[in-house]
Amino acid sequence: MRFRHQDGSTVHLAYCTNVHPAEDLDGVLAQLRDYAAPVRERLGVARLGVGLWLSRPVADALVADPAQVVRLRDALTDHGLEVVTLNAFPYRSFHDESSSKLRVYRPDWTSPERLHYTLDVARLLAALLPDDVTSGTVSTLPLAWRSPWTPDQAAEARQRLGQLAEGLAVIAVATGRTIRVGFEPEPGCVVETTAQAAEHLSGLDPAFLGVCLDACHLAVQFEEPGEALDRLSAAGLPVVKLQASCALQADHPADPAVREALLAFDEPRFIHQTRERDQWPGADDLGQALSGDLAGASPWRVHFHVPLHAAAAAPLGSTQDVLDGTLRALLGGPAARTHHVEVETYTWQALPEDRRPRTGADLVEGIAQELAWARDRLIDLGLKEETR
Repeated sequence: MRFRHQDGSTVHLAYCTNVHPAEDLDGVLAQLRDYAAPVRERLGVARLGVGLWLSRPVADALVADPAQVVRLRDALTDHGLEVVTLNAFPYRSFHDESSSKLRVYRPDWTSPERLHYTLDVARLLAALLPDDVTSGTVSTLPLAWRSPWTPDQAAEARQRLGQLAEGLAVIAVATGRTIRVGFEPEPGCVVETTAQAAEHLSGLDPAFLGVCLDACHLAVQFEEPGEALDRLSAAGLPVVKLQASCALQADHPADPAVREALLAFDEPRFIHQTRERDQWPGADDLGQALSGDLAGASPWRVHFHVPLHAAAAAPLGSTQDVLDGTLRALLGGPAARTHHVEVETYTWQALPEDRRPRTGADLVEGIAQELAWARDRLIDLGLKEETR
């Protein structure tokens, strides 16, 4: 969906397809047919944005055969879908339960594989952009998991970022389309806060590199949105993309009923970093927090993306207010401070069983309700939905 900001610029709203596992192109095409197209129909819009996740094997197949890129682009058009942003944080096997939860951070930005993958998907995005759009965005991990992280690794990663900016400049010249990459601060990583983003990422070329701000991660770190954005602005780091997301919140984590409710979210697929207000460091996963790594004297926030529109079942809550504040800080002023908003709730099938969608139709309905919630918030901020 597209919206017109009061400054005259276009703001794009999409949902991220990393909620759907797919390790080949046929799987991606099935996602568009079985989920994205029905979501568009459920919302009653002529055009729906999708933030594609193309795993390494899918990217390889597309790069090797330009005819397959045409096939993907035609499928998007046939289903009334458009792509202006890609999620290149997970490399492959994002929904696999058989390996370490830390797999999502590998390869990191010290490796040539991460550089090559990111440039490949940037080239693919340039080919997939709608005809009337000249810029796109790609989100990626915040350098690496925090440990180990040596000065030599930091220097190597910085070199990769320079190569990334050079490669993106080449793409811009060759295609006439600018693709910007946003590094996504996340708890537990080398860059987990906006202060660390300013420390590690300042000095990058803002024409091609910036930050992807995830509202769930911002909330887990107990950062205040306005202050965080001012910090990034002072460091010369543009917010190239917002991932609209909510974290799980427990106001009274020492309460036995609250702990029992939290146990239902401790699952094996994804890592759920947990932070307690005023206690640092936090726990690397929810199970560790529940086992005693956190005292439970103050509220907890958990890196578990919960649906935007639905209040968490008591006695738990969500950080919907932080997302509201982030949208307001980015888009409620006289000038838009980002132009790409991507709803990213990839954990629908990891929710407690009584809240999990039981059918494909249930998942379509949930995603549509999230997008409707986000659309209403943008309209409340004064943006006008484009209906053509």
